[in-house]
Amino acid sequence: MPKTKPAQNPVEELNYEEALAELENIVETLEGEENSLEEAMKLYERGQTLASHCGALLEAAQLKVQKLAGESLVAFEEESE
Repeated sequence: MPKTKPAQNPVEELNYEEALAELENIVETLEGEENSLEEAMKLYERGQTLASHCGALLEAAQLKVQKLAGESLVAFEEESE
């Protein structure tokens, strides 16, 4: 049975979790299915847009945390074993 594509919301309307889930689906599709070059390019372009959107949302969240934490924000350091 052929897959039906869900309607794609504009990237700007997606929250981080929605955008990341769609990006993961695109990666799975590109890795696991035979796609025409045209379809693969459309998926890649959408994926790039989603990745940029996720990056912008993460950056905005980081700035908000820095603003809220002020001077008390400390860098994360991994513990060495």
